[in-house]
Amino acid sequence: MNARTPTLFFLAFSAALAGCDRPGDAPEPAATASETAAQAPAPVPPPSAAPAAATAPADAFLARIASHCGQAFAGRIVANEPAQGDDPFDGKPLVMHVRECDEREVRIPFHVGDDHSRTWVLTRTVSGLRLKHDHRHEDGSVDAVTMYGGDTTGEGSPLRQEFPVDAESVATFEREGLNASVTNTWAMEIDTGRRFLYELSRPGGRLFQVEFDLTAPVATPPTPWGHDDVSETR
Repeated sequence: MNARTPTLFFLAFSAALAGCDRPGDAPEPAATASETAAQAPAPVPPPSAAPAAATAPADAFLARIASHCGQAFAGRIVANEPAQGDDPFDGKPLVMHVRECDEREVRIPFHVGDDHSRTWVLTRTVSGLRLKHDHRHEDGSVDAVTMYGGDTTGEGSPLRQEFPVDAESVATFEREGLNASVTNTWAMEIDTGRRFLYELSRPGGRLFQVEFDLTAPVATPPTPWGHDDVSETR
């Protein structure tokens, strides 16, 4: 062994001791769970989902009717003021048939006894809904007074929509000498699964309402005059 060996051995031994705990020194306690959580960065909350856009009353109304698509329902007159002489609805079976439906339009034939000439056409417009009355003859030809009605002027509600007469319909009524009809307002109400109401009113006191029982579907009526058989076109 040369003269440097003891010196090198002593230095190595001292370095080893420096890396160990000194006698009497207690080990540092491990961090507790709460301390660890406090030191960790707070989690970033997920972005909140954007609120779903509210359904427009017109769309909700149309959807309520379309939920009965394919079904037919019996109705009864609940208001007819003042009473009309030679009333074509008096004593006749009244049946509505929610016959054709999509997101923009619903067609509802209104059968009065053996008269299958009437179809209500509800169409979604940019601002609301449009109601038109499609009238046909038994041979399918178009009646002289047809496609009359009007557009909603406000939002309405999912339960009720009103349709004041439009200018095109006024012109038709005046041409055909139906002057009382130039102030018509039509309305429809739907209580899903319970009742549907069709209404005609005028400022002079005319009120006609037919209420349909949605709790009891009836047999599907015949194809309305001038329209295709839906089962054949699907």
